[in-house]
Amino acid sequence: MPIQVNLDLMLVKRKMSLTELADRVGITLANLSILNTNKARAVRFTTLEGLCRELDCQPGELLEYLEENQ
Repeated sequence: MPIQVNLDLMLVKRKMSLTELADRVGITLANLSILNTNKARAVRFTTLEGLCRELDCQPGELLEYLEENQ
């Protein structure tokens, strides 16, 4: 998939666990794990907003476009 989710990098930078982030954003750990492993087919803007708020980042720091041939 050409969209890469860099959630794991942001979690390391912010010294936060996936469980803590899920609690802060108000989504299930299972759904956050799907996003973290790049298995998500979509993400709601409200979820993206919550992630950016809690990680103090911009959407472009979480999502990255990669060419198909990489």
